[in-house]
Order: sequence, then C-alpha cells, then structure tokens
Amino acid sequence: MKMNIPNRLTILRMILVPFFVFFMLVSDAIVPYEYAKWIALVLFCVASITDFLDGYIARKYDLVTNFGKFMDPLADKILTGSAFICLIVTRPEAMPAWIVIVIIAREFVISGFRLVAANNGLVIAASYWGKFKTNFQMFAIILLIANLGGSVVHIIEQVLVYIALILTIVSMVDYLAKNIDVLKEGDA
Repeated sequence: MKMNIPNRLTILRMILVPFFVFFMLVSDAIVPYEYAKWIALVLFCVASITDFLDGYIARKYDLVTNFGKFMDPLADKILTGSAFICLIVTRPEAMPAWIVIVIIAREFVISGFRLVAANNGLVIAASYWGKFKTNFQMFAIILLIANLGGSVVHIIEQVLVYIALILTIVSMVDYLAKNIDVLKEGDA
C-alpha cells in the first residue's frame, strides 16, 4: 500500500511519542527539567498539529483511507494516553490518576469496539464528539505540560481537564449508541 501524506503524518505522530515521553520523564540529572519540559511541549504540539493536518489534507484532497480511519484515532490515543500517564508522574496534583483511568478505559472500550467492527468488515471513523474530546484533551495537556503557575492558569487547566473528561464520557456513549448494531452483527 502506498502511503499518502495524511497517513505519513499519522505515522509521524506515533514516532514522536517515545521522544515526547523521554523528555517528559527524563531525569533532571540528564536534561534539566526546565529544558526537558519545553522540548516535550514542542514535541507534543508538533504531534498535535499533525493530527489536525492529516485529517484536513485527507478530507480536502479526498485522500481518506481505511488505514487513516483506523490509525488516526489510534495515534491520538497513543499520544494523549502517554501524555496523561506522564502527567500523573510529573504533575499529580493537577492530573488525578482516576481521571486518566477513565480516559484510558474509554479508549480501550472504543478500540475494542472498533476491532469488533473491523472483524465484521466495517471501519468506523472518528465522530465529532471524539474529535472535540481529543482537542480538549490536547489543550489541557499543553497547559499542564507548560505548567505556567498561578491560580488563574491552574483554574483554566482544571476546567479543561474536566471538560475533556466529560467529553470523553459523552463521546463514548455517542459512539456506542450510534454503532450498537455492530455488536448485534457480531453476535449473529
């Protein structure tokens, strides 16, 4: 299969994840925290921009593929899931573990659902609720990594985290409700 530009951007996003995680969790003795934090932030922002670009280019130039429909949301899950786990380590006061558990559990549920659909010969693209969820997660992660300090910034971080949590739940319910027939077909 020849890789088009949107699919290459999706793969680039996944390749950036280990580098992002390294700089999020690197020892202060190896790379000073203030430098590592900003490198991680740049890597996360670049990866997030590829998420926007791959979808935009795929739709604009009619380059939508089944690979992209499946891998783009998976790349998002890998990126945001890795970021949230790193944030539990680096900013536990701002990123409660229980929220990360809910977010990652939703991703497992939807990924499992997609596998059932794929087994039935169906590829289900991301929904608008899922895209809103991902955008809010990414904005929250960017602010949490930047860790700019101050009570107003902390309030904004927390508002974004809880909006992302709500959208995570809403998008899961929407996704399952719209595609419940996939499970019925799988039982036949």
